[in-house]
Amino acid sequence: MTSAATTSIPGYLAGTWDIDASHSDVSFTVRHMMVSKVRGRFGKFSGEIVTGENLADSSVTATIDASSIDTNNEQRDGHIRSADFFDVDNHPEWTFRSTALRVDGEDLALDGELTLKGVTRPVTLALEINGFGPDAWGGTRAGFSASTAIDRNDFGVDIKMPLDGGGVVVSDKVQIHLEIEGVLRKA
Repeated sequence: MTSAATTSIPGYLAGTWDIDASHSDVSFTVRHMMVSKVRGRFGKFSGEIVTGENLADSSVTATIDASSIDTNNEQRDGHIRSADFFDVDNHPEWTFRSTALRVDGEDLALDGELTLKGVTRPVTLALEINGFGPDAWGGTRAGFSASTAIDRNDFGVDIKMPLDGGGVVVSDKVQIHLEIEGVLRKA
C-alpha cells in the first residue's frame, strides 16, 4: 500500500493516538432464543493506534476489561462473567494486536490476533477511517469504525444451551462493532 492511499483520506495524519474510551464504543450483538438479538457493550477498555506515514505501517493494540460487560440486565451480565462464559476471575482482560493493515477491494481490512478467555485466534476487522481533525481543547482527534464476526466456540466460550423445540438460547456467531475515537499524543 503506497503513501498515495493516505492522501485519499481527508486530513490523514501520521502519529500515535490514545483511545478515548469516553467517546468510543466497544459492543456486540448475539442472536438470543433464535428469534431476536441481544446487544451488549464493554465500559472499560484502552488502547493505542499508530497511523504510519505509509498507511500499511499502521498498527493497533487494545485491551478490554471483560468484567465491564453491560447487556442491560445485571443477572445476565453476572452469568456471562461466570466460568460458563467469560470466566473473568481467571481471564479478566481481552487483548487485540494488529498484524497487518491491507486494502481489500475498495475497503480496508485490519488483520490481528484477538485473545479471549486465554485463547488467541486470528481475526480480520472491516475498517473504516472516519476522519481526522482538531478538537475543542487544542488537540487532534481521529475516528475509526470497525466490525467483524467471530464464533464464540473458537475462543473457549462453548457453553451449549439447547432449546426444547430445537435451536439454542445463545448463537455461536457474535457480531463485534467498534466506534473508536483517538486523541493524538503530544510530542
